[in-house]
Amino acid sequence: VQLQASGGGLVQPGGSLRLSCAASEFASDYHAIGWFRQVPGKEREGVACISLRDVASYIADSVRGRFVISRDHAKSTVYLQMNGLKPEDTAVYYCATDRNPKTRWCAIAPQIYDNWGQGTQVTVSS
Repeated sequence: VQLQASGGGLVQPGGSLRLSCAASEFASDYHAIGWFRQVPGKEREGVACISLRDVASYIADSVRGRFVISRDHAKSTVYLQMNGLKPEDTAVYYCATDRNPKTRWCAIAPQIYDNWGQGTQVTVSS
C-alpha cells in the first residue's frame, strides 16, 4: 500500500489544519495508521495512531486535547485534525502503516511502521 499525506500549510498560532493520509488502494481497513512529525536535526516523533477497525486510538501527550485522529473507510483516508496549533507543531508530517497492526491498541513508535508516505509541511507562524 502507498500512502500520501496532504493538507499541510502555513497557519497562525491558534489556527487549525486537517491533514489527510490517503491509501493507494482500498486497504486502509487492514492497516493501523500512524501520524508522525519531524523537524530538521531531530528524531521523528509519533503524534497519533488509530488501530484496526478503529477500535482504539492514541494521541501523544504533546498534542492531546488539540489533535484528533479519525478514519473515513469509504475514502480509504485517515485524518489528523489539528486545532490550537502552536509554533512548536511546525514540522513535516508523515503517515505510515503499522507493520503488525493490532485491533485493541496502537502505538506511535516510528520503528514499528512501514510504507512511509511523502510528508506534508505544517508551519505555524504569525
